[in-house]
Amino acid sequence: MAWAVAAAAQTAPTLEEAARYTGLLAAAQRGDVAKLDRLLAANADVNARDGHGRTPLHVATFARQHAAIRRLAAAGVDLGALENDRYDAVTIAAVAGDEDTLRLLLSLGASARLVTSRYDGTALIAAAHLGHAGVVRHLIAAGAPLDHVNNLHWTAAIEAVVLGDGGPRHQETLAALIAAGANLQLADRTGHTPLALARARGYAAMVAMLERAGAR
Repeated sequence: MAWAVAAAAQTAPTLEEAARYTGLLAAAQRGDVAKLDRLLAANADVNARDGHGRTPLHVATFARQHAAIRRLAAAGVDLGALENDRYDAVTIAAVAGDEDTLRLLLSLGASARLVTSRYDGTALIAAAHLGHAGVVRHLIAAGAPLDHVNNLHWTAAIEAVVLGDGGPRHQETLAALIAAGANLQLADRTGHTPLALARARGYAAMVAMLERAGAR
């Protein structure tokens, strides 16, 4: 259920949309670097937008077209551009659990620190919500803000509990956040900390983990 909620918040190009793409958007979707080179040499707008506000970088990220991403970055694409739902490429890769594309984007200079989505969240919060522990570790290493509070008044640690299933993936996610020094005393808007929320849900492994870390 958590995956469905987060995935629905993002809008990847449909097959029909992709079939109508022209220019840089079409080349990015297909990973056609030769076409990208020709268009960019002719001064095509590297930050052109489709009807949903997606740039060629967003399109290439959804399509996992790494060579296209590299070429667009070299051409000066806005690595932090937000599409209409306020997602950047880093958050798109994070929600997809796409560690390879995420690593590439971060290596090219994309930021893990942006405030994104209709929830005023971050890529880290989105990944914690979904239990993408590997993605969480990459984002932490890239300087993602551990204690950002979104407009639901949830942090990454809180989302790992309240939107997780208490199972191994979300436990590993929470462990990564604890190891990185996330503030475990921050509470939701009703005053419940991650520990209180884990106890209320009967997530015994998370409770034990949080208690060992000194959570209250």
